[in-house]
Amino acid sequence: MGARTVVADVADELARRVATGVYAPGDLMPSVRQVAEEFGMNRATAQLVLGRLESHGLVDAHRGRGFTVRDVRRVGGLDVYRRLFRLSMPEPELAAEMFRDIVATERAIVLEALLDYTELESGADTRALHGTVDELESLARAAEPDYALLLEIEIGLVRDLLTELGHSMRRAVLNSVGEMLFEVPEAVRAIFAVSPDMHVLVWRALLAVWESGSGPSEAQLSLFEDLFGMYHEKVVARFDELVGLDAESAGSAAREAV
Repeated sequence: MGARTVVADVADELARRVATGVYAPGDLMPSVRQVAEEFGMNRATAQLVLGRLESHGLVDAHRGRGFTVRDVRRVGGLDVYRRLFRLSMPEPELAAEMFRDIVATERAIVLEALLDYTELESGADTRALHGTVDELESLARAAEPDYALLLEIEIGLVRDLLTELGHSMRRAVLNSVGEMLFEVPEAVRAIFAVSPDMHVLVWRALLAVWESGSGPSEAQLSLFEDLFGMYHEKVVARFDELVGLDAESAGSAAREAV
């Protein structure tokens, strides 16, 4: 095993302890000597490990004191949140809580993009979207759908809408949310808690609305938002199942997140 792999693996283990609360905000991290002794490495390599944690924004370096744990949940950005989500998987309740936040963010961005696209004054140009939805449908009908590829295509569809709308910041957040999901197989599978065919039907329905020229009625919009909400509830429930969170614990976590 190369030194680079050792540094990455040990850094991941220490980061996992930060993510799951073994090391709390403000705690002094193990010293270079302690890290070297625990993981059977020389001090130079241990220093690289702690330096990596600092570069990832998980710890702060203090001259003469060593490294202390940052309150990453309060001050961390999207890159930190992405890393914490991946490392939280050994703790189902924590992973489920973070996934709920991710899904809520994704839902808000996607729903707003779809509605804004519907209201374009110049009318929506759906020609470029048809081929992508056709590809999505072909993949959805496979005997064993490639969920990661399906998700990549769907994110690409929303990214195209955001680009046309000029919503560059929301597009950047969507890209980061996608990266978080792709790193956790359970999250990708949960996104398709409802049959992939349902995703295709939704896109076909949206294309029909955009091409009608008249736009959706208030009743249609209300129904769409309700269906969108129920769909995401199933996504969250499926993730809970995949990480081994029982119904009682899932309900408790959801109430605490409110």
